Amino acid sequence: MSARFTIDGSAALEQHLAVTCMQVRAGVERLIPRHKLEGLVLAGGYGRGEGGVLREGMRDLPYNDLEFFVFISGSTFLNDRRYKAALHRLGESLSSAVGIDVEFKILSLSRLRRSPVSMFYYDLVMGHRWIIGDDSLFAGCDHHRDASRIPLHEATRLLFNRCSGLLFAAERLAQKDFTTADADFVGRNLAKARLAIGDVILTMAGGYHWSCLERHRQLQVIAESDTQLVTHHAAGVAFKLHPTRSTKSRSELAAEHAALSHLAQTIFLRLENQRLGIHCATPSDYVTNSTNKCPEVPLWKNILIRLRKRGLPLSPARYPREHLLHELVTLLWTNRDADHRTMRQYTELWNCFN
Repeated sequence: MSARFTIDGSAALEQHLAVTCMQVRAGVERLIPRHKLEGLVLAGGYGRGEGGVLREGMRDLPYNDLEFFVFISGSTFLNDRRYKAALHRLGESLSSAVGIDVEFKILSLSRLRRSPVSMFYYDLVMGHRWIIGDDSLFAGCDHHRDASRIPLHEATRLLFNRCSGLLFAAERLAQKDFTTADADFVGRNLAKARLAIGDVILTMAGGYHWSCLERHRQLQVIAESDTQLVTHHAAGVAFKLHPTRSTKSRSELAAEHAALSHLAQTIFLRLENQRLGIHCATPSDYVTNSTNKCPEVPLWKNILIRLRKRGLPLSPARYPREHLLHELVTLLWTNRDADHRTMRQYTELWNCFN
């Protein structure tokens, strides 16, 4: 892995991030007993050496969250109950000093080794920076290193999240007042969607890669004739590496949003038709199609969720994300005049399952 946190950030930014990692290590070692702590790793863009560099004036500033995995032996459920609150407090205290969010996720190495392949775990195992430990701790995780094994429902999850961002951006664009903070929010979510659309195409072709730069190189090969797709992805990669705060007008952003939403609709239907073996030509076809949209989730898990969270939509045999998929498609592509209450309900359920 790269010895750097960013591709071209200043020496001062690199030092700032290195010192933060030392502070994180010291804090984690105070909280987790030595015999329980298996390792500590920085994931995300900075862990992969492709962290965002926000350039303001003469300074390079961090932009992305710092995402740390704390590997603790034993039951992850029990470790969550025992250490999650303390790690959250540590993250909050460091976040104010660092200027970006510092987040912790608790996991055990044994659970990682036996977990099924996902885009999330592929990115973690292939692109990371050890703060405590080394790559020998990932022995037995070879199944997470093969991008061709990432299931298509992972691509659906990615596009679902980024299209939800487009939906939230549409809500901001429709407000009576449109502030500079709203412009930045919309611009940021457009950039994330641009990147995700190309990443989904790569995942469908079995060619996803942990590096956003390598993903773009591969997309240029497999989608050479689709200049619109490649151009959007290039803009997404550029924003990921060198984010900016959007100062565009509402009308400019609305035009970009409309074009990108149309492309996202096309890719979403292509993905879902391939994943589920269905034929839906329009968003309405997708919503009315009775096929189980989350067949990868076992029945016992759906029933357990229903018992724990009363009042959820759909039958106990269906995973609640199916309802969210239908709502997203309806709100973003078929009925754009949703009232505030409907959007609030969608947002609450989205936060519950993400």
